[in-house]
Amino acid sequence: MTEVRMGVDAVDRELVQLLKRRFGYMDAAARIKPERGLVRDEPRKAQVIENVRRHAAEAGIPDQPIADLWDRLIEASIAYEFEKFDRMRG
Repeated sequence: MTEVRMGVDAVDRELVQLLKRRFGYMDAAARIKPERGLVRDEPRKAQVIENVRRHAAEAGIPDQPIADLWDRLIEASIAYEFEKFDRMRG
C-alpha cells in the first residue's frame, strides 16, 4: 500500500504541474482578449467538457465524474482569468 500511495502522490505532483501550465494559458488569454466580456465563453466551455468526456471514455475511466471535475476546473480558470484581466487593466 505504501508504494501505491507514493505513486498517487507522484501523479498528484504531475497533475499540479500540468495545472500550472494550463493556468499559464489563462494568463495568456487574459492578455490577449480585448474585452472583459470575452473571458466567459460558454460554447467553448461546453466543447472542452465534451472533449474531456470523450477522452475519459476512450481511456476507460468514468466520463461523468471527469466532466464534473472539468466543469469545476473551467470555472476556477474563468475566475482566475477575470482576476488577471482586471489586474492588468486596472
